[in-house]
Amino acid sequence: MTYIVGEPCWDCKYGDCVEVCPVDCFYQDENTLYINPDECIDCDACKPECPVDAIFPEDEGPSYDETNCKHDAQHYIDLNYNFDYEGKDPVTSKDEVEHGPDWDEEKAKE
Repeated sequence: MTYIVGEPCWDCKYGDCVEVCPVDCFYQDENTLYINPDECIDCDACKPECPVDAIFPEDEGPSYDETNCKHDAQHYIDLNYNFDYEGKDPVTSKDEVEHGPDWDEEKAKE
């Protein structure tokens, strides 16, 4: 099992999770962060650090909900598994995170 980054991170990317990851398995594109499932050691360090509850265990993902999620867990599982990690450097600190347009500086301070 691996951890997955889901919809609440989309266009947000707080980066609290990358600060606690002991194996540096987070990567990013312009929209979101991803967890490389081949590198994740299932330590659960990242999940409680996410201020928007975007991280979930692969086998416990959210179901589709029209009001809160545009896609079910499998959509985000596929995104994390299919992201092109090759040749990219992991994100290892909040300073490296390119925050998205939905990032809220006040929420980040909480």
